[in-house]
Amino acid sequence: MPRIQFTLPERFLFSTDIQIYISHVNQGGHLDNAQLLTLVSEARVRFFKWLGYREVGVEGLSIVVGDIVAQYKSEGFHGETMQVEMLPEDFNRYGFDLVFRMTERESGREVARGKIGVVFVGRVDKKVTPVPPAFMARLAAAGHPIATS
Repeated sequence: MPRIQFTLPERFLFSTDIQIYISHVNQGGHLDNAQLLTLVSEARVRFFKWLGYREVGVEGLSIVVGDIVAQYKSEGFHGETMQVEMLPEDFNRYGFDLVFRMTERESGREVARGKIGVVFVGRVDKKVTPVPPAFMARLAAAGHPIATS
């Protein structure tokens, strides 16, 4: 199977640090692939919180993760602190991709990169809903390059 390839943005909008705990490590002694998703999910929650939202309350809507793509660049180990950077990209009518890069804080070694497909849905009817203009306004206020155009 061919490797997933995609390029990262030149700069990210958001960054947070997350430590790898022993529960994140598999029998091979490195970051488990399922736990990578856990760490990236935590970073996603922090991203929305940084914008002033809870995931269950983004302008009266919920968000749903429609898909995720991840590519390992190196191993992550117990006790290391990961810097997870994020930037919303590839906006469509109902959502966007939240691009991420995870690097080991001390050395700068890239551990993983990928993107999370985020879709807005109604809290009651659970149907996909257009991206709220107020959400785009918050991204613009935070300095997002696409949201300001």
